[in-house]
Amino acid sequence: MTLPPTSTGPSTGSSTATLRAATAADAPVIAELVRELAEYEREPQAATAGAEDFARALEPGTGIGCVLAEVAADGAPGGVEVAGMALWYTTFSTWQGRQGMWLEDLFVRPAHRRAGIGSAFFGELGRICAQRGFGRLEFSVLDWNTPAHAFYRALGALPQDGWTVWRVDGERLAALPGTTSS
Repeated sequence: MTLPPTSTGPSTGSSTATLRAATAADAPVIAELVRELAEYEREPQAATAGAEDFARALEPGTGIGCVLAEVAADGAPGGVEVAGMALWYTTFSTWQGRQGMWLEDLFVRPAHRRAGIGSAFFGELGRICAQRGFGRLEFSVLDWNTPAHAFYRALGALPQDGWTVWRVDGERLAALPGTTSS
């Protein structure tokens, strides 16, 4: 999918963004984007995944996908720069009896924001959902990220009140009853 020409700032000038499915070969740039996202979300220490983790995750049959946005950029390898990503995985709704999509991370580099890339990502994710018969596209947004809230509302997304995200990780995950350590 190619987007119309956009003005994305000094790093790329006027360019055309193209969306494409990521492959395991894109793992290094995905790891880089995730670290940039972690910085933006004020948790740089939390991004511990490396390129090898993303290469493994993107192998066929994992139920994990990633869409990259690329723009022409002088001086970049191959004359192309990755402007952003939308990384997702499949879920299952027992109420609907079918799969859905969880958008784990959507990130557009600051120099490329407000150029239509975020909207294009949602268009592509919607197309994938329709093609695969998915019943939902869900994601979470940090409470303090009001620009993202406004963007998602403008797309027609609605916050789901009455639900709180819970997490068990690290030492607490290893300490769950019946869990064995190696």
